[in-house]
Amino acid sequence: MIEIVINKDMIQNDNGIIRADRDNNTEYRKILAAAKEGELVRLRNGLYADPDALTGSVVDIDAIIPGGIMCLYSAWSNYNLTTQVPDAFYVAVSRSRKIKLPAFPDIKLVFQRNELLEIGKVEIEEQGMKVWMTDIERSVCDAVKYRNKIGIDVMTEIIDNYLRRVDRNLSRLIEYAKKLHVYSTLHQILQVKL
Repeated sequence: MIEIVINKDMIQNDNGIIRADRDNNTEYRKILAAAKEGELVRLRNGLYADPDALTGSVVDIDAIIPGGIMCLYSAWSNYNLTTQVPDAFYVAVSRSRKIKLPAFPDIKLVFQRNELLEIGKVEIEEQGMKVWMTDIERSVCDAVKYRNKIGIDVMTEIIDNYLRRVDRNLSRLIEYAKKLHVYSTLHQILQVKL
């Protein structure tokens, strides 16, 4: 067995992500060998990760899918809106993008029109890394939008948990609902709940 020595400090300083530089042939060969031995996970061409960095509740999605926005179950879980445990990292991207996903971590893409991607997009810092995510009001609107896919019970849980929060912003929620074309449905639900 070949002993592979990778500079772990370099990996840890970039949220567990390492970029292979072909100009540095020695380091590049070490990275390829580490990936072959299972010490690193290949995410895409020239991008590898320490497996431990991919097991948390947040990963550096921008390194894997530049411009990707964490959404749906990933956002609902982050905001404690549901007891559902995400089965993957849910990432919103433009409908026009062609993306090849790595085998690990498990990522589910949510394709959206470009004008909808920017609604409620915020940068959060979680576990020492910055990621793009839908804000809490956008996340609630997404629960209404995808209610037939996620189930009425999950949508209801998300709305109930949102309404219990002291930091809720109902005017922003209504504004987003109108832009996302879920206003009439959300309005009916809020009339019953409030």
